[in-house]
Amino acid sequence: MTSTLGYALLNLIACESQTGYDLSRTLQERISFFWQAKHSQIYPELARLESAGYITHEVVRQSDKPDKKIYTITDAGLAALRAWVVAPLKMQPARDELLVKTAAIWQADPAAAAALFRDHERQHAEQLAVYEGIRATMEEKWQGSERRRDQPWFGSYLTLMRGIGYEREYRDWCRWAAEMIEA
Repeated sequence: MTSTLGYALLNLIACESQTGYDLSRTLQERISFFWQAKHSQIYPELARLESAGYITHEVVRQSDKPDKKIYTITDAGLAALRAWVVAPLKMQPARDELLVKTAAIWQADPAAAAALFRDHERQHAEQLAVYEGIRATMEEKWQGSERRRDQPWFGSYLTLMRGIGYEREYRDWCRWAAEMIEA
């Protein structure tokens, strides 16, 4: 059984054959907003995927640098990815420390509590601005094809739009909570 990280890697390799280093960078750029993986987790996962027959690699010799491995997805890897992507999953409980604090906010100094929510409002507004920038770049680069279901970046666009909605709603909720405390 492959891990979620393994499926994330399979998807990135299905989009484009890549080195482990490239995969690490691509994970950071595209997926780290909703799924984190350390660089040290990637290579063992690639080895597991390869031993399962889901990917292969080609060694590219380099004279001025160490040789590099370029990973490519196999038919078995594509089949596993296609099956996994539509398999049902259970809702995962949210873990949000601010919500735990919110449950006890009646115990807090009102000014300090409002400041906490204003700080989170700012953080979510900043992340929203980052996502909006990525959205503008994607839409300019792909000129509408990011909305086509048959394109590799379609899923990235969908997840980005979820991130935008999440950050917008969380920012607005923090603002509302601060206003409620300040009232």
